[in-house]
Amino acid sequence: MFLRRHRKVHEGHSYDYWSLCQSVRTPQGPRQRVVATLGKLSDPEVLDEAGWEDLQILLEGSSRAQQLEWDSPKPPKRTKPEEEVRWELVKVQQLRVERTREFGQVYLGLALWHRLGLERLLNNLIEPGDEEIPWATVAGILSVARFCGQPSELGIAEHWYEHSALEDLTGISAAKINDDRLYRGLDVLGAHKDRLCEHLLQRYRDWFGVQFEFLLYDVTSTFFEGQALANPLAARGYSRDNRSDCKQVCIGLVCTPEGLPLSYEVFAGNRADVTTVEEIVSNMEDKYGQAQRIWVMDRGMVSEENIQFLRQRQARYLVGTPKSQLKVFEAALLDQEGWKDVQSDVQVKLLAHPDGKKMEQFVLCRSSARAEKERAMLERQRQKLQEELQKMAVRLRRRPLEKSKDIEMLQRRIGRWQGKYPAAAKILEIHVVRDEQGRAVDLQLEERQEPSQWAQAAHGAYLLRTNCTEEDPVLLWRWYIQLTQAEAAFRTAKSDLGLRPIYHQKPHRVQAHILVCFLALAMWRTLEQWMRAKGLGTCARRLIAEISTIKSMDVVLPVRRGEVEAELRIRTVARPEPRVAQLLHHLDLRLPQRNRIVEGISSTTEAPPSQM
Repeated sequence: MFLRRHRKVHEGHSYDYWSLCQSVRTPQGPRQRVVATLGKLSDPEVLDEAGWEDLQILLEGSSRAQQLEWDSPKPPKRTKPEEEVRWELVKVQQLRVERTREFGQVYLGLALWHRLGLERLLNNLIEPGDEEIPWATVAGILSVARFCGQPSELGIAEHWYEHSALEDLTGISAAKINDDRLYRGLDVLGAHKDRLCEHLLQRYRDWFGVQFEFLLYDVTSTFFEGQALANPLAARGYSRDNRSDCKQVCIGLVCTPEGLPLSYEVFAGNRADVTTVEEIVSNMEDKYGQAQRIWVMDRGMVSEENIQFLRQRQARYLVGTPKSQLKVFEAALLDQEGWKDVQSDVQVKLLAHPDGKKMEQFVLCRSSARAEKERAMLERQRQKLQEELQKMAVRLRRRPLEKSKDIEMLQRRIGRWQGKYPAAAKILEIHVVRDEQGRAVDLQLEERQEPSQWAQAAHGAYLLRTNCTEEDPVLLWRWYIQLTQAEAAFRTAKSDLGLRPIYHQKPHRVQAHILVCFLALAMWRTLEQWMRAKGLGTCARRLIAEISTIKSMDVVLPVRRGEVEAELRIRTVARPEPRVAQLLHHLDLRLPQRNRIVEGISSTTEAPPSQM
């Protein structure tokens, strides 16, 4: 579900409001329906009178007398004594705004960092030393920057930090944030990976009631900028980023069905997915016990050795299977009886093990939408292969090949194109036409016979394998389809959080970079659960984009104090647009409202640095 903004014009005035929408599949195609409409604010003063001095309270969502809670009530409004009211004589024509900073997204990220309790955890874990800035604060800056999509520590130090409001929110001057300090912060943070994962798991359990009965496991890769000669894990392998020219590492992620990340492991870039299962399962059981969990994995993780390993660990599993295993259930796939509807375009059927073994059962699935997609992909491959072969045929008709080595090279070229489009190669027969002198003069293309009934039925069909005893195939299918949450987590980490590419060359820095991305992903997914609990859907990207419109700034007022002219600098947060204020109100997220006065200075001097 996602948020959609609407605009209504009434009597010349424009009004914005939000609705919660959901995409649904129908026989006519995907449609969107309105689930709920977020009402207007009953009180325009939705934010209390907290000021910059109350930042810690605002970020943690607690009052002065309460411990950290997710939905703690707001602290009562405080009345300002009359002596706090300050009047100045201002020359309005020379009023100006300076030092505009990105506030909304960094404030949201820092609030998530504090509400997850990561600042306090790291302060307890890291022994204080001679550092000027606590390493827990540096780790928070790194994680919030990653939450905001910053790809490198050098970029954070050189331009991003000073253009964000983190200087005011953390009290750390931009002059003290440099790349060396951030790199050292990575080194310190990387040593606490396991403890951070355990802490997040406990937070998920306390806040969202996560039981960890299902564990989703998937593998992705991310590539390096540079040769990464010093990193033994950096290698060339199957790239999910279509960057086979770069070395990479593989990352195995374990998450909940809600997409909350639990743990991860980093593997060599040329390691096959199927070889990572035993290591990741053993690590999770060593840390969190050998409970009766259900491991959900796609077909890239499946091998008989892995299945046997899971059985020995008394673990339950629900996994995809290679396409070739469908042939074993050909009769069941062609049989039109026994299917159950999951949704408008998906049907499932529960099947016993073909060898009569009771330890396993299979779920046969077919999707009309997936079948259409596979047919379209096959047709596109056929067209591309046919186009390339037609080009070769035209060249042959213009210039026949006489030498045997040239003909062999032609055949190798044909083989390379067949390898690039293997599905199309199965339906196209290619013959090299020779004349009386044995010269290759043309190519003849013939499509094989119409696909069999089995081949047509196999489009859009797939098979699941499980040792779970549930007898409802619809339930099993729903468990498996939650694997898309792991895939969505990878997309978020790569597209929104800067997981790729990796600029670091040292192995421990690479590990720390991935850890920071993991923490930022935990913050992102926590925000989605926060939104769901507040009835705002689960599309964090739209909400973040709206909150990012909030800026902080300095309002500079030329004032006269007796015979002296001076400038009064007031640090303030821009009042959010009504539509953004509605989102903040529903999230119970409060901004500092009372302005902070930076004392008057001579109009001929520069503005003083931040003083927090």
